[in-house]
Amino acid sequence: MKFAPLSILFLALISLVHAQQSGKKAFAFRGNVQQVDARAKRLTVATEPIEGWMGAMTMGFAVDKEDVFARVKAGDQITATVYDGDFTLYGVQVVPQAQAVASSRPANTAGLRLEDLEQMALANNPTVAQAQANLSVAAGLAKQAGLYPNPTVGYYGDEIRGGVIGGGKQGGFLSQTIVTGGKLRAARRVAQLEANAVETSGQLQRVRVLTNVRALFYRVLAVQRLVEVRQNLAKLAADAAQTSRQLGNVGQADRPDILQAEVEQQQANMSLRIAQQILESSWRILTVVMGKSGLPLARLEGNLEEVPDLGFDESVATTLRESPEVKLAQQTVDRAEASLVQARKAPIPDLQLTGILTQNYEPLDTTRMPTGLMGGAQIGVQLPIFDRNQGNIAAARGEIESAKQELVRVKLEVERNLAAIFRDYDSARVTVRQYKAEMLPRAEQAYNMYRTNYQKMSAAYPQVLISQRTLFQFEADYVQALETAWQNALLIRGFGLMDGLSAPMNPSTTGSQLGSSGYGGSRASGAPVQ
Repeated sequence: MKFAPLSILFLALISLVHAQQSGKKAFAFRGNVQQVDARAKRLTVATEPIEGWMGAMTMGFAVDKEDVFARVKAGDQITATVYDGDFTLYGVQVVPQAQAVASSRPANTAGLRLEDLEQMALANNPTVAQAQANLSVAAGLAKQAGLYPNPTVGYYGDEIRGGVIGGGKQGGFLSQTIVTGGKLRAARRVAQLEANAVETSGQLQRVRVLTNVRALFYRVLAVQRLVEVRQNLAKLAADAAQTSRQLGNVGQADRPDILQAEVEQQQANMSLRIAQQILESSWRILTVVMGKSGLPLARLEGNLEEVPDLGFDESVATTLRESPEVKLAQQTVDRAEASLVQARKAPIPDLQLTGILTQNYEPLDTTRMPTGLMGGAQIGVQLPIFDRNQGNIAAARGEIESAKQELVRVKLEVERNLAAIFRDYDSARVTVRQYKAEMLPRAEQAYNMYRTNYQKMSAAYPQVLISQRTLFQFEADYVQALETAWQNALLIRGFGLMDGLSAPMNPSTTGSQLGSSGYGGSRASGAPVQ
Protein backbone atom coordinates (compact mmCIF):
# COMPACT_ATOMS: atom_id res chain seq x y z
CA MET A 1 0.00 0.00 0.00
CA LYS A 2 2.92 2.34 0.54
CA PHE A 3 3.39 2.56 -3.26
CA ALA A 4 -0.19 3.69 -3.86
CA PRO A 5 0.55 7.46 -3.59
CA LEU A 6 3.38 7.11 -6.12
CA SER A 7 1.12 5.19 -8.51
CA ILE A 8 -1.61 7.80 -8.20
CA LEU A 9 0.93 10.58 -8.84
CA PHE A 10 2.29 8.76 -11.90
CA LEU A 11 -1.19 8.26 -13.36
CA ALA A 12 -2.01 11.87 -12.65
CA LEU A 13 1.08 13.02 -14.53
CA ILE A 14 0.18 10.82 -17.51
CA SER A 15 -3.34 12.22 -17.51
CA LEU A 16 -1.99 15.77 -17.36
CA VAL A 17 0.36 15.23 -20.31
CA HIS A 18 -2.42 13.58 -22.30
CA ALA A 19 -4.76 16.43 -21.49
CA GLN A 20 -2.21 18.98 -22.65
CA GLN A 21 -1.63 17.06 -25.91
CA SER A 22 -5.31 16.54 -26.48
CA GLY A 23 -5.83 20.26 -26.01
CA LYS A 24 -4.00 20.86 -29.31
CA LYS A 25 -5.76 20.50 -32.62
CA ALA A 26 -5.01 17.14 -34.28
CA PHE A 27 -4.40 16.73 -38.01
CA ALA A 28 -4.24 13.66 -40.25
CA PHE A 29 -0.76 13.37 -41.72
CA ARG A 30 0.25 11.65 -44.95
CA GLY A 31 3.55 11.72 -46.83
CA ASN A 32 6.37 9.89 -48.58
CA VAL A 33 9.52 9.07 -46.58
CA GLN A 34 12.63 10.55 -48.19
CA GLN A 35 15.27 9.62 -45.58
CA VAL A 36 15.47 7.61 -42.35
CA ASP A 37 18.07 8.86 -39.83
CA ALA A 38 17.99 6.51 -36.86
CA ARG A 39 20.97 8.21 -35.21
CA ALA A 40 19.31 11.61 -35.19
CA LYS A 41 15.92 9.94 -34.59
CA ARG A 42 14.27 11.83 -37.43
CA LEU A 43 12.30 11.05 -40.57
CA THR A 44 12.57 13.32 -43.59
CA VAL A 45 9.13 13.25 -45.23
CA ALA A 46 7.66 14.87 -48.34
CA THR A 47 4.28 15.73 -46.87
CA GLU A 48 0.96 16.14 -48.57
CA PRO A 49 -0.86 19.39 -47.74
CA ILE A 50 -2.24 19.42 -44.18
CA GLU A 51 -5.39 21.49 -44.43
CA GLY A 52 -5.63 24.09 -41.71
CA TRP A 53 -1.97 23.87 -40.72
CA MET A 54 0.62 23.81 -43.52
CA GLY A 55 1.09 23.14 -47.20
CA ALA A 56 3.06 20.38 -48.93
CA MET A 57 6.77 20.45 -48.12
CA THR A 58 9.77 18.25 -47.37
CA MET A 59 11.08 18.46 -43.81
CA GLY A 60 12.30 16.44 -40.83
CA PHE A 61 10.00 15.07 -38.11
CA ALA A 62 10.55 13.36 -34.78
CA VAL A 63 8.51 10.23 -33.96
CA ASP A 64 6.81 9.06 -30.78
CA LYS A 65 8.22 5.50 -30.87
CA GLU A 66 11.74 4.36 -31.77
CA ASP A 67 10.53 1.12 -33.39
CA VAL A 68 9.39 3.28 -36.33
CA PHE A 69 12.99 3.40 -37.58
CA ALA A 70 13.03 -0.40 -37.87
CA ARG A 71 9.72 -0.49 -39.79
CA VAL A 72 10.05 2.45 -42.15
CA LYS A 73 12.40 2.87 -45.11
CA ALA A 74 12.93 5.52 -47.77
CA GLY A 75 10.16 5.47 -50.37
CA ASP A 76 7.42 4.28 -47.98
CA GLN A 77 4.08 6.05 -47.91
CA ILE A 78 3.12 6.70 -44.27
CA THR A 79 0.20 8.02 -42.28
CA ALA A 80 0.30 9.51 -38.79
CA THR A 81 -1.27 12.06 -36.48
CA VAL A 82 0.28 15.49 -35.84
CA TYR A 83 -0.73 18.24 -33.47
CA ASP A 84 -0.74 21.96 -34.05
CA GLY A 85 2.76 23.35 -33.50
CA ASP A 86 4.25 19.92 -32.70
CA PHE A 87 6.53 18.44 -35.39
CA THR A 88 6.35 14.92 -33.96
CA LEU A 89 4.59 12.07 -35.78
CA TYR A 90 2.29 9.98 -33.58
CA GLY A 91 1.08 6.49 -34.49
CA VAL A 92 3.14 6.15 -37.68
CA GLN A 93 1.78 3.48 -40.03
CA VAL A 94 3.22 2.31 -43.36
CA VAL A 95 0.64 2.30 -46.14
CA PRO A 96 0.70 -0.97 -48.18
CA GLN A 97 2.16 -0.44 -51.65
CA ALA A 98 -1.00 -1.21 -53.60
CA GLN A 99 -3.11 0.99 -51.32
CA ALA A 100 -0.54 3.79 -51.52
CA VAL A 101 -0.63 3.75 -55.30
CA ALA A 102 -4.39 3.54 -55.45
CA SER A 103 -4.99 6.27 -52.87
CA SER A 104 -2.53 8.67 -54.52
CA ARG A 105 -4.33 8.35 -57.87
CA PRO A 106 -7.42 10.38 -58.74
CA ALA A 107 -10.60 8.32 -58.88
CA ASN A 108 -11.17 9.10 -62.55
CA THR A 109 -7.69 8.00 -63.63
CA ALA A 110 -7.48 4.48 -65.02
CA GLY A 111 -3.70 4.14 -65.44
CA LEU A 112 -0.51 4.50 -63.44
CA ARG A 113 1.07 7.93 -63.12
CA LEU A 114 4.75 8.76 -63.07
CA GLU A 115 4.53 9.50 -59.33
CA ASP A 116 3.23 5.96 -58.72
CA LEU A 117 6.19 4.40 -60.49
CA GLU A 118 8.68 6.66 -58.71
CA GLN A 119 7.30 5.54 -55.34
CA MET A 120 7.58 1.88 -56.36
CA ALA A 121 11.16 2.38 -57.55
CA LEU A 122 12.30 4.13 -54.36
CA ALA A 123 10.68 1.38 -52.30
CA ASN A 124 11.88 -1.64 -54.31
CA ASN A 125 14.99 -0.80 -56.35
CA PRO A 126 17.81 -2.62 -54.51
CA THR A 127 20.40 0.08 -55.19
CA VAL A 128 18.42 2.59 -53.10
CA ALA A 129 18.55 0.31 -50.06
CA GLN A 130 22.16 -0.54 -50.93
CA ALA A 131 23.11 3.15 -50.90
CA GLN A 132 21.41 3.53 -47.51
CA ALA A 133 23.34 0.52 -46.18
CA ASN A 134 26.60 1.94 -47.54
CA LEU A 135 25.86 5.15 -45.67
CA SER A 136 25.48 3.16 -42.44
CA VAL A 137 28.84 1.48 -43.14
CA ALA A 138 30.51 4.85 -43.75
CA ALA A 139 28.95 6.28 -40.59
CA GLY A 140 30.30 3.32 -38.62
CA LEU A 141 33.79 3.79 -40.05
CA ALA A 142 33.64 7.50 -39.25
CA LYS A 143 32.66 6.67 -35.68
CA GLN A 144 35.50 4.17 -35.36
CA ALA A 145 38.15 6.45 -36.81
CA GLY A 146 39.87 8.60 -34.22
CA LEU A 147 38.96 6.47 -31.20
CA TYR A 148 41.61 6.60 -28.50
CA PRO A 149 43.97 3.56 -28.36
CA ASN A 150 43.25 1.06 -25.60
CA PRO A 151 45.68 0.64 -22.69
CA THR A 152 47.75 -2.51 -22.33
CA VAL A 153 47.95 -4.47 -19.09
CA GLY A 154 50.18 -7.49 -18.49
CA TYR A 155 52.46 -9.58 -16.33
CA TYR A 156 56.01 -8.50 -15.48
CA GLY A 157 58.78 -10.74 -14.11
CA ASP A 158 62.54 -10.22 -13.64
CA GLU A 159 65.38 -12.24 -12.14
CA ILE A 160 62.96 -15.05 -11.39
CA ARG A 161 64.66 -17.89 -9.54
CA GLY A 162 63.86 -20.54 -6.95
CA GLY A 163 65.87 -22.60 -4.52
CA VAL A 164 66.45 -22.06 -0.84
CA ILE A 165 67.38 -18.37 -1.29
CA GLY A 166 64.31 -17.36 -3.40
CA GLY A 167 64.15 -13.85 -4.77
CA GLY A 168 63.20 -12.25 -8.07
CA LYS A 169 60.58 -9.72 -9.05
CA GLN A 170 57.05 -10.48 -10.17
CA GLY A 171 54.16 -8.14 -10.76
CA GLY A 172 52.25 -6.30 -13.48
CA PHE A 173 52.42 -3.28 -15.75
CA LEU A 174 50.00 -0.83 -17.34
CA SER A 175 50.94 0.89 -20.60
CA GLN A 176 49.13 3.69 -22.43
CA THR A 177 49.85 5.60 -25.64
CA ILE A 178 49.18 9.34 -25.36
CA VAL A 179 48.32 10.55 -28.87
CA THR A 180 49.70 13.99 -29.65
CA GLY A 181 49.64 16.49 -32.47
CA GLY A 182 45.92 16.30 -33.22
CA LYS A 183 46.22 12.99 -35.07
CA LEU A 184 42.90 11.73 -33.74
CA ARG A 185 41.12 14.86 -34.92
CA ALA A 186 42.74 14.56 -38.36
CA ALA A 187 41.69 10.90 -38.64
CA ARG A 188 38.10 11.78 -37.73
CA ARG A 189 38.09 14.56 -40.33
CA VAL A 190 39.20 12.21 -43.13
CA ALA A 191 36.68 9.54 -42.14
CA GLN A 192 33.84 12.08 -41.96
CA LEU A 193 34.68 13.39 -45.43
CA GLU A 194 34.59 9.80 -46.72
CA ALA A 195 31.15 9.39 -45.13
CA ASN A 196 30.02 12.63 -46.79
CA ALA A 197 31.16 11.27 -50.15
CA VAL A 198 29.15 8.07 -49.60
CA GLU A 199 26.11 10.18 -48.72
CA THR A 200 26.53 12.15 -51.96
CA SER A 201 26.87 8.85 -53.79
CA GLY A 202 23.49 7.87 -52.35
CA GLN A 203 22.00 11.09 -53.71
CA LEU A 204 23.61 10.34 -57.07
CA GLN A 205 22.07 6.85 -57.07
CA ARG A 206 18.65 8.28 -56.26
CA VAL A 207 18.94 10.63 -59.25
CA ARG A 208 19.98 7.70 -61.45
CA VAL A 209 17.00 5.61 -60.41
CA LEU A 210 14.44 8.40 -60.79
CA THR A 211 15.85 9.58 -64.13
CA ASN A 212 15.89 6.02 -65.45
CA VAL A 213 12.30 5.41 -64.32
CA ARG A 214 11.13 8.71 -65.82
CA ALA A 215 12.84 8.03 -69.13
CA LEU A 216 11.33 4.55 -69.32
CA PHE A 217 7.92 5.94 -68.30
CA TYR A 218 7.88 8.31 -71.27
CA ARG A 219 9.22 5.60 -73.56
CA VAL A 220 6.34 3.31 -72.60
CA LEU A 221 3.94 6.24 -72.87
CA ALA A 222 5.23 6.98 -76.39
CA VAL A 223 5.06 3.33 -77.51
CA GLN A 224 1.61 3.10 -75.96
CA ARG A 225 0.53 5.96 -78.20
CA LEU A 226 2.35 4.45 -81.16
CA VAL A 227 0.35 1.24 -80.70
CA GLU A 228 -2.83 3.31 -80.89
CA VAL A 229 -1.61 4.92 -84.12
CA ARG A 230 -0.76 1.50 -85.56
CA GLN A 231 -4.14 0.13 -84.51
CA ASN A 232 -5.93 2.95 -86.32
CA LEU A 233 -3.77 2.43 -89.38
CA ALA A 234 -4.43 -1.34 -89.33
CA LYS A 235 -8.17 -0.70 -89.12
CA LEU A 236 -8.09 1.78 -92.01
CA ALA A 237 -5.90 -0.56 -94.04
CA ALA A 238 -8.36 -3.42 -93.46
CA ASP A 239 -11.24 -1.18 -94.54
CA ALA A 240 -9.29 -0.07 -97.61
CA ALA A 241 -8.53 -3.67 -98.59
CA GLN A 242 -12.17 -4.60 -98.20
CA THR A 243 -13.25 -1.56 -100.23
CA SER A 244 -10.76 -2.44 -102.97
CA ARG A 245 -12.13 -5.97 -103.21
CA GLN A 246 -15.69 -4.65 -103.39
CA LEU A 247 -14.68 -2.19 -106.11
CA GLY A 248 -12.97 -5.00 -107.97
CA ASN A 249 -16.17 -7.05 -107.86
CA VAL A 250 -18.04 -4.28 -109.69
CA GLY A 251 -15.20 -3.48 -112.07
CA GLN A 252 -14.22 -0.19 -110.42
CA ALA A 253 -10.74 -1.35 -109.27
CA ASP A 254 -7.99 -3.20 -111.08
CA ARG A 255 -6.20 -6.27 -109.75
CA PRO A 256 -3.00 -4.31 -108.97
CA ASP A 257 -5.03 -1.85 -106.86
CA ILE A 258 -6.48 -4.72 -104.85
CA LEU A 259 -3.04 -6.31 -104.33
CA GLN A 260 -1.59 -2.97 -103.28
CA ALA A 261 -4.38 -2.49 -100.70
CA GLU A 262 -3.84 -6.00 -99.32
CA VAL A 263 -0.08 -5.39 -99.06
CA GLU A 264 -0.80 -2.16 -97.18
CA GLN A 265 -3.04 -4.11 -94.81
CA GLN A 266 -0.40 -6.77 -94.17
CA GLN A 267 2.26 -4.11 -93.58
CA ALA A 268 -0.02 -2.27 -91.15
CA ASN A 269 -0.71 -5.47 -89.21
CA MET A 270 3.00 -6.27 -89.05
CA SER A 271 3.81 -2.76 -87.81
CA LEU A 272 1.12 -3.13 -85.15
CA ARG A 273 2.54 -6.43 -83.91
CA ILE A 274 6.05 -4.94 -83.76
CA ALA A 275 4.77 -1.92 -81.82
CA GLN A 276 2.99 -4.21 -79.35
CA GLN A 277 6.16 -6.24 -78.83
CA ILE A 278 8.16 -3.06 -78.25
CA LEU A 279 5.56 -1.95 -75.70
CA GLU A 280 5.82 -5.25 -73.80
CA SER A 281 9.63 -5.13 -73.89
CA SER A 282 9.78 -1.51 -72.71
CA TRP A 283 7.38 -2.31 -69.87
CA ARG A 284 9.52 -5.26 -68.76
CA ILE A 285 12.62 -3.06 -68.64
CA LEU A 286 10.71 -0.43 -66.65
CA THR A 287 9.50 -2.94 -64.07
CA VAL A 288 13.01 -4.38 -63.67
CA VAL A 289 14.47 -0.93 -62.96
CA MET A 290 11.67 -0.32 -60.44
CA GLY A 291 12.57 -3.58 -58.70
CA LYS A 292 9.11 -4.99 -59.49
CA SER A 293 10.01 -7.54 -62.14
CA GLY A 294 6.99 -9.42 -63.43
CA LEU A 295 4.49 -6.64 -62.75
CA PRO A 296 1.62 -7.07 -65.26
CA LEU A 297 1.44 -4.62 -68.15
CA ALA A 298 -0.63 -1.61 -67.14
CA ARG A 299 -1.73 1.53 -68.91
CA LEU A 300 0.22 4.69 -68.11
CA GLU A 301 -1.32 8.12 -67.74
CA GLY A 302 0.72 11.14 -68.73
CA ASN A 303 1.04 14.06 -71.15
CA LEU A 304 3.52 13.26 -73.88
CA GLU A 305 3.00 16.65 -75.51
CA GLU A 306 4.29 18.82 -72.65
CA VAL A 307 8.02 18.58 -73.36
CA PRO A 308 9.99 20.80 -70.93
CA ASP A 309 11.44 24.00 -72.38
CA LEU A 310 15.12 24.06 -71.35
CA GLY A 311 17.98 26.47 -72.03
CA PHE A 312 21.60 25.43 -72.45
CA ASP A 313 23.34 28.08 -70.34
CA GLU A 314 20.90 27.75 -67.45
CA SER A 315 21.12 23.95 -67.53
CA VAL A 316 24.92 24.01 -67.53
CA ALA A 317 24.96 26.37 -64.54
CA THR A 318 22.43 24.23 -62.66
CA THR A 319 24.32 21.02 -63.38
CA LEU A 320 27.69 22.42 -62.31
CA ARG A 321 26.06 23.71 -59.13
CA GLU A 322 23.86 20.76 -58.15
CA SER A 323 25.14 17.63 -59.89
CA PRO A 324 26.10 14.91 -57.37
CA GLU A 325 28.90 13.92 -59.76
CA VAL A 326 30.48 17.37 -59.48
CA LYS A 327 29.93 17.37 -55.72
CA LEU A 328 31.73 14.02 -55.45
CA ALA A 329 34.70 15.41 -57.36
CA GLN A 330 34.84 18.42 -55.03
CA GLN A 331 34.59 16.18 -51.98
CA THR A 332 37.51 14.16 -53.33
CA VAL A 333 39.59 17.35 -53.32
CA ASP A 334 38.51 18.10 -49.75
CA ARG A 335 39.32 14.56 -48.65
CA ALA A 336 42.75 14.69 -50.31
CA GLU A 337 43.56 17.95 -48.52
CA ALA A 338 42.47 16.44 -45.20
CA SER A 339 44.65 13.38 -45.92
CA LEU A 340 47.65 15.68 -46.39
CA VAL A 341 46.99 17.24 -42.97
CA GLN A 342 46.76 13.75 -41.50
CA ALA A 343 49.99 12.65 -43.20
CA ARG A 344 51.84 15.68 -41.81
CA LYS A 345 50.68 14.92 -38.28
CA ALA A 346 51.59 11.21 -38.42
CA PRO A 347 55.35 11.62 -37.63
CA ILE A 348 54.66 13.71 -34.50
CA PRO A 349 55.85 11.38 -31.68
CA ASP A 350 53.29 9.96 -29.30
CA LEU A 351 54.09 9.50 -25.64
CA GLN A 352 54.46 5.92 -24.45
CA LEU A 353 53.71 5.74 -20.70
CA THR A 354 54.25 2.57 -18.69
CA GLY A 355 53.75 2.01 -14.96
CA ILE A 356 55.14 -1.11 -13.22
CA LEU A 357 54.29 -2.53 -9.80
CA THR A 358 56.20 -5.63 -8.62
CA GLN A 359 56.74 -7.73 -5.51
CA ASN A 360 60.51 -8.06 -4.91
CA TYR A 361 61.31 -11.33 -3.18
CA GLU A 362 65.04 -10.59 -2.85
CA PRO A 363 65.93 -10.98 0.90
CA LEU A 364 67.32 -7.97 2.72
CA ASP A 365 70.84 -8.35 4.11
CA THR A 366 69.83 -7.16 7.55
CA THR A 367 66.59 -8.99 8.22
CA ARG A 368 66.63 -11.63 5.51
CA MET A 369 62.99 -10.63 4.81
CA PRO A 370 61.72 -10.04 1.21
CA THR A 371 62.27 -6.50 -0.04
CA GLY A 372 58.50 -6.03 -0.73
CA LEU A 373 56.56 -3.89 -3.19
CA MET A 374 58.50 -1.83 -5.75
CA GLY A 375 57.25 0.51 -8.44
CA GLY A 376 58.67 1.84 -11.68
CA ALA A 377 57.71 4.04 -14.61
CA GLN A 378 58.78 4.54 -18.22
CA ILE A 379 58.13 7.45 -20.57
CA GLY A 380 59.29 7.19 -24.16
CA VAL A 381 58.82 8.63 -27.63
CA GLN A 382 59.62 7.32 -31.07
CA LEU A 383 62.16 9.63 -32.69
CA PRO A 384 61.18 10.50 -36.30
CA ILE A 385 64.75 10.40 -37.57
CA PHE A 386 64.56 8.11 -40.58
CA ASP A 387 60.81 7.74 -41.17
CA ARG A 388 59.14 11.14 -41.09
CA ASN A 389 56.27 9.94 -43.28
CA GLN A 390 57.80 11.91 -46.11
CA GLY A 391 56.69 9.41 -48.73
CA ASN A 392 53.03 9.56 -47.69
CA ILE A 393 53.18 13.36 -47.49
CA ALA A 394 54.49 13.54 -51.06
CA ALA A 395 51.82 11.09 -52.20
CA ALA A 396 49.12 13.16 -50.49
CA ARG A 397 50.31 16.30 -52.32
CA GLY A 398 50.08 14.37 -55.58
CA GLU A 399 46.56 13.19 -54.71
CA ILE A 400 45.47 16.79 -54.12
CA GLU A 401 46.73 17.89 -57.52
CA SER A 402 45.16 14.85 -59.18
CA ALA A 403 41.83 15.49 -57.43
CA LYS A 404 41.82 19.14 -58.48
CA GLN A 405 42.45 18.22 -62.10
CA GLU A 406 39.77 15.55 -61.86
CA LEU A 407 37.30 18.21 -60.70
CA VAL A 408 38.19 20.32 -63.73
CA ARG A 409 37.86 17.28 -65.99
CA VAL A 410 34.45 16.33 -64.57
CA LYS A 411 33.12 19.85 -65.11
CA LEU A 412 34.38 19.91 -68.70
CA GLU A 413 32.97 16.44 -69.33
CA VAL A 414 29.59 17.53 -67.95
CA GLU A 415 29.55 20.56 -70.24
CA ARG A 416 30.61 18.47 -73.24
CA ASN A 417 27.94 15.84 -72.57
CA LEU A 418 25.29 18.51 -72.09
CA ALA A 419 26.26 20.07 -75.42
CA ALA A 420 25.74 16.71 -77.16
CA ILE A 421 22.44 16.09 -75.34
CA PHE A 422 21.19 19.59 -76.19
CA ARG A 423 22.01 18.97 -79.83
CA ASP A 424 19.63 16.02 -79.89
CA TYR A 425 17.12 17.80 -77.66
CA ASP A 426 16.96 20.91 -79.85
CA SER A 427 16.71 18.80 -83.01
CA ALA A 428 13.83 16.80 -81.52
CA ARG A 429 12.07 19.99 -80.40
CA VAL A 430 12.37 21.46 -83.90
CA THR A 431 11.02 18.21 -85.36
CA VAL A 432 8.10 18.18 -82.91
CA ARG A 433 7.15 21.77 -83.71
CA GLN A 434 7.43 21.20 -87.45
CA TYR A 435 5.28 18.07 -87.40
CA LYS A 436 2.69 19.56 -85.06
CA ALA A 437 2.35 22.98 -86.72
CA GLU A 438 2.98 22.21 -90.39
CA MET A 439 3.40 18.65 -91.58
CA LEU A 440 0.65 16.78 -89.70
CA PRO A 441 -2.11 19.32 -90.49
CA ARG A 442 -1.12 19.33 -94.19
CA ALA A 443 -0.89 15.53 -94.38
CA GLU A 444 -4.31 15.20 -92.74
CA GLN A 445 -5.74 17.80 -95.11
CA ALA A 446 -4.27 16.01 -98.13
CA TYR A 447 -5.66 12.66 -96.96
CA ASN A 448 -9.16 14.10 -96.42
CA MET A 449 -9.08 15.82 -99.83
CA TYR A 450 -8.00 12.66 -101.67
CA ARG A 451 -10.66 10.64 -99.87
CA THR A 452 -13.35 13.20 -100.73
CA ASN A 453 -12.21 13.38 -104.35
CA TYR A 454 -12.20 9.60 -104.58
CA GLN A 455 -15.76 9.49 -103.28
CA LYS A 456 -16.63 11.97 -106.05
CA MET A 457 -14.82 9.67 -108.54
CA SER A 458 -12.27 12.43 -109.28
CA ALA A 459 -9.21 10.73 -107.72
CA ALA A 460 -7.66 7.27 -108.01
CA TYR A 461 -7.79 5.00 -105.00
CA PRO A 462 -3.98 4.47 -104.84
CA GLN A 463 -3.69 8.18 -104.13
CA VAL A 464 -5.93 7.71 -101.10
CA LEU A 465 -3.72 4.84 -99.89
CA ILE A 466 -0.52 6.83 -100.36
CA SER A 467 -1.88 9.88 -98.49
CA GLN A 468 -3.19 7.62 -95.73
CA ARG A 469 0.17 5.90 -95.33
CA THR A 470 1.94 9.29 -95.29
CA LEU A 471 -0.39 10.65 -92.60
CA PHE A 472 0.09 7.73 -90.26
CA GLN A 473 3.84 7.61 -90.86
CA PHE A 474 3.99 11.29 -89.93
CA GLU A 475 2.05 10.54 -86.76
CA ALA A 476 4.49 7.74 -85.89
CA ASP A 477 7.46 10.03 -86.59
CA TYR A 478 5.85 12.72 -84.44
CA VAL A 479 5.52 10.33 -81.51
CA GLN A 480 9.15 9.25 -81.98
CA ALA A 481 10.26 12.90 -81.95
CA LEU A 482 8.29 13.50 -78.75
CA GLU A 483 9.96 10.52 -77.09
CA THR A 484 13.42 11.69 -78.20
CA ALA A 485 12.73 15.17 -76.86
CA TRP A 486 11.58 13.74 -73.52
CA GLN A 487 14.55 11.37 -73.23
CA ASN A 488 17.03 14.19 -73.72
CA ALA A 489 15.10 16.62 -71.49
CA LEU A 490 15.14 14.07 -68.69
CA LEU A 491 18.85 13.44 -69.19
CA ILE A 492 19.46 17.17 -68.90
CA ARG A 493 17.36 17.46 -65.76
CA GLY A 494 19.00 14.33 -64.33
CA PHE A 495 22.53 15.70 -64.82
CA GLY A 496 23.25 13.02 -67.42
CA LEU A 497 22.83 10.23 -64.81
CA MET A 498 20.69 7.36 -65.99
CA ASP A 499 21.44 3.71 -65.14
CA GLY A 500 19.17 2.88 -62.20
CA LEU A 501 20.72 -0.55 -61.62
CA SER A 502 24.39 0.46 -61.55
CA ALA A 503 25.99 -0.22 -58.16
CA PRO A 504 26.32 2.79 -55.84
CA MET A 505 29.73 3.76 -54.52
CA ASN A 506 30.95 1.60 -51.65
CA PRO A 507 32.61 3.20 -48.62
CA SER A 508 36.32 3.45 -49.32
CA THR A 509 38.50 1.10 -47.32
CA THR A 510 41.51 3.34 -47.91
CA GLY A 511 42.39 4.77 -44.55
CA SER A 512 39.57 2.89 -42.85
CA GLN A 513 42.10 0.77 -40.99
CA LEU A 514 42.61 3.82 -38.81
CA GLY A 515 39.84 2.43 -36.68
CA SER A 516 41.87 -0.68 -35.79
CA SER A 517 44.32 1.39 -33.80
CA GLY A 518 42.08 4.38 -33.37
CA TYR A 519 44.30 6.95 -35.09
CA GLY A 520 46.63 7.52 -37.98
CA GLY A 521 50.06 7.30 -36.29
CA SER A 522 52.33 4.42 -35.29
CA ARG A 523 51.37 2.25 -32.37
CA ALA A 524 53.57 0.97 -29.58
CA SER A 525 53.61 -2.64 -28.48
CA GLY A 526 52.81 -1.71 -24.89
CA ALA A 527 55.57 -3.89 -23.40
CA PRO A 528 57.92 -2.24 -20.91
CA VAL A 529 61.58 -1.88 -21.72
CA GLN A 530 64.12 -2.73 -19.09
